[in-house]
Amino acid sequence: MDAIVLLREDHKTVEKLFKRFEKTGDEDTAERRRIADEVIEELTVHAWIEEEFFYPAAREAAPDTKDHILESVEEHHAVVWMLSEIKDMDADDERFKAKMSVLMEQVRHHVEEEEQDWFPEVRKAMGRNRLTELGGELETARKRAPREPLAVPSAGSK
Repeated sequence: MDAIVLLREDHKTVEKLFKRFEKTGDEDTAERRRIADEVIEELTVHAWIEEEFFYPAAREAAPDTKDHILESVEEHHAVVWMLSEIKDMDADDERFKAKMSVLMEQVRHHVEEEEQDWFPEVRKAMGRNRLTELGGELETARKRAPREPLAVPSAGSK
């Protein structure tokens, strides 16, 4: 599978989780917790493979995407810190749903920018063979990716 297709599939998986979360009622705190835990794992793994493999390859192949990539890393920084807060938060906390809503807004914005603004540019610059090769690297790396949000490189201040 090519790298961009793989990342888009991740985006779809997370969006489905967001929609499930949005359908929960205020009394469904256990279900909200389960969904939030899935979101945390999905987004942590996704951000890690993007930062460790996809972004460097995209920057090399399409140097004009540098500003998009730097902005994306900063968006990841905000997201992984929110994920770490949600991870440690009780689902009964009155701020839990609000924090998840802000997370969903930020992730949806990030996904839209990636998919609309610069994935097409990266696809054109890399070509099918390189994207397929990179997709294999991402798939392999996913297995060893951290599940702790603050282990994602953007969580720190380099």
